[in-house]
Amino acid sequence: METVNLNTNLISTEKEMREQLQERFMARTSLLDETDKTYIDLGDTERTLGQGYYRLGKIYYDKADLNNAEEYFLRALDKTVYPRDGFAMLKIYGFLIRIYSESLQETEAGRYIAFAEELVEKFGGDLGSLGSEYFYNVGMVFTYKGDFEKALEHFKLSYQKAQTENEPELIAKALFSISNASYHLERYTEALNHLDQLKQLLNILKKGYLKGSMHMLYGNIYKDVARYEEATENFDLAITLLQQKNCWNLFGYILLGKGIVLKKMGEFNQALTLFKLGQNSINSDYWRLRELFSTQVEDVNDSSVDLYLDRHNRVIHEKSLGTIDFKHRFVLLEILFLLARSPGESFNKDDLARSIWKDEYNPLIHDKLIYTSISRLRKLIEPKGASRKYILRGKDGYTFNPRVNARFHKEDDSSSRKIIGNIEISSPV
Repeated sequence: METVNLNTNLISTEKEMREQLQERFMARTSLLDETDKTYIDLGDTERTLGQGYYRLGKIYYDKADLNNAEEYFLRALDKTVYPRDGFAMLKIYGFLIRIYSESLQETEAGRYIAFAEELVEKFGGDLGSLGSEYFYNVGMVFTYKGDFEKALEHFKLSYQKAQTENEPELIAKALFSISNASYHLERYTEALNHLDQLKQLLNILKKGYLKGSMHMLYGNIYKDVARYEEATENFDLAITLLQQKNCWNLFGYILLGKGIVLKKMGEFNQALTLFKLGQNSINSDYWRLRELFSTQVEDVNDSSVDLYLDRHNRVIHEKSLGTIDFKHRFVLLEILFLLARSPGESFNKDDLARSIWKDEYNPLIHDKLIYTSISRLRKLIEPKGASRKYILRGKDGYTFNPRVNARFHKEDDSSSRKIIGNIEISSPV
């Protein structure tokens, strides 16, 4: 089967992208149908049949078909027996929680979180010794509940146990989970340190899905700490690796992350292209993700916005001039934000001296400084050949024109990783 290249730099049109996705999905679905018949026709035992349903659920989940994934995970769950299948039950609960959370069925998600919590409590009393997998699953339950501090504590215990038990795969899972929890706690250095350890281990283990998820997490961390080139590189690596494993369920979140990076860089047109591509590529039952894309599209696609101000990244996007870099113009940026935050309000020289230079107004010092700064600011943001549009001068001082439409960049783009239905969705099971 021909490989579909999802690197957005190589996709000529959104239509082509959708056609390629549809072709791949249809091919995968035909294989699934045959697989399903095989499991049923062989007349296997109940446990084997349950394992087959689980595999089918995982395939559908990977290809982002949540409705069919839910059906087969529920069938698999029906074939489980405690305590024999305890850990398998927890895996299935995890997938169902994610499915219900992604489709915004919060009541159902909460119900299975409670089931998972009850099950790990049973484990604590029933297991003779508590190994790495037990602590890992307890950590996952705390992740489902949004308690990343306790999740991190148990993931670290899982890591220690896995080292003692010499279980490389469990070590890898624990390292990823430690990094993910640290990321949500905004402990970025700790998250990166554990990801670096995981990267070395995965060079030996060759776990493509986990490696793809690792690069996605790298991308999200670098996005949040404004290392945008590294963020983009890792998002692209994640797309390539997950595509090779036929894992499509995280594709939308990667596009969302890449789009946010572009928005933070002031590349609003490119960001909008990715956000719309994401909207058109994901399945309709991804309600949560669709809402996230819609929010981002609305944020960068309002044609009525004259001036888009991003203080965090020190860029301004003017409707006709495009993106203006303020990274080395700190004073000018501060003046602009002071005025724009209070449109129609006048700021005299005394106000500017105290607010911008943190000093009492002195005409010998500040008159020329204020005049020069305002003049430079106007040259940067005022459309060429037009009358003054943004910064007006009146008898009481300088004013930001209240008639223009200015929008301030949402300085917290963490919405892409906020929990809904008490589960962090964008991480792998």
